[in-house]
Amino acid sequence: MRKRVLLIGGNFAPEPTGIGKYNGEMMKWLASNGYDCTVITSYPYYPQWKVQEPYGKVKSWYKKEEQPVTALNGYGAGRLQIYRCPQYVPAKPSGAKRIMLDFSFALSAFFKVTQLLFRKKFDVVIAVVPPFHLGLLAVMYKKIRGAKVMYHIQDMQIEAARDLQMIKSKKLIGLLFGLERYIFRQADVVSSISDGMIRKIHEKAGKDIFFFPNWVDVTLFHPLEDRAALKQEFGFAPGDKVILYSGAIGEKQGLESILYAAQKLQHRKELKFLICGSGPYKARLEEMAAAMGLQQVIFFPLQPFEKFNRFLNMADVHLVIQKANASDLVMPSKLTTILAVGGVALITANPGTSLHDLVTRYNMGVLVNAEDQQALDEGICQAVDADASLLQENARAYAETYLSIGKIMSRFEETVVQSQN
Repeated sequence: MRKRVLLIGGNFAPEPTGIGKYNGEMMKWLASNGYDCTVITSYPYYPQWKVQEPYGKVKSWYKKEEQPVTALNGYGAGRLQIYRCPQYVPAKPSGAKRIMLDFSFALSAFFKVTQLLFRKKFDVVIAVVPPFHLGLLAVMYKKIRGAKVMYHIQDMQIEAARDLQMIKSKKLIGLLFGLERYIFRQADVVSSISDGMIRKIHEKAGKDIFFFPNWVDVTLFHPLEDRAALKQEFGFAPGDKVILYSGAIGEKQGLESILYAAQKLQHRKELKFLICGSGPYKARLEEMAAAMGLQQVIFFPLQPFEKFNRFLNMADVHLVIQKANASDLVMPSKLTTILAVGGVALITANPGTSLHDLVTRYNMGVLVNAEDQQALDEGICQAVDADASLLQENARAYAETYLSIGKIMSRFEETVVQSQN
């Protein structure tokens, strides 16, 4: 009999980046390997912060989808059902508005979980956070139906809200940590995506944490030759040096530092600073760039998936920028594809953080201190001017060895889905 898996998460495919991308790929892999999978999620909105078409035309609050699945083994394909739930999506997210978004989805998801309680039992329920309180829905299902619960942490949301001053009340922060401890006690498996996050979660949870990193399809994302031709394809001159930031554009990344670097290095006319993506902070960055008269800063929209491998290969340097207080709480998902294409990653991460330790151990990127403008400016010059062939080889080798979706999901299947309570 096929095992049945339920995922509860606020983001899902077809969102092209972030948690939605990984949730979609995880459930598609499981369904393709013979599991009957059900997803409770929202309508796709990230990173645009607007519900995307054709979902914006949906009349009903809740929507059920059935996605086609192709078998990857001799056992035949399973099923992939998706329940879309309504939620509040702010056009310009703030701390308070993000809380409202999370609460609205948790509430609408609660009604769908309650409805599924009276149908055929799921063997495993996976809550992917943030928002952290989705774990309460998984625990509720376990208490009533006896399923195994996995609590997977992509982002340490409570710490980020505290450290970034999104929530200033110590009493409220304490209450949230208390709810999280309850979820830890009830979950059968707690997992996360990086060594640093695992260490911090272990201190809070007092139990072993399963390492479940983000992955990349190394067959879809891989190195290409003739970068000069690729640059021309995207409107650049063959001799340009393209410094690329591609991903969500929000305040927590500190992306204004790219503009300051472009201003400092504007005497080097061959340097082109390309910011690609969407998000609530993009318009502000565009206004800043115009006010500063930065001719070498270019903004692109999100690139279509079918062009994305070529687009990433076009860049000479890839920027992975975070603020200092986030560098040990979040493993940037964009880094996986950069490594897969053998890109030269310039990463802001301070010594002692998990990201810094990982990049140093495998010598697969240029590291500079976070929120240090001079270090970033010098790092860009170093990454552009130095022979980076060894870094590129190491990056691709790491992706093939440790980030392959097949290897990661096979280990996940054996440890989480197939094991007994």
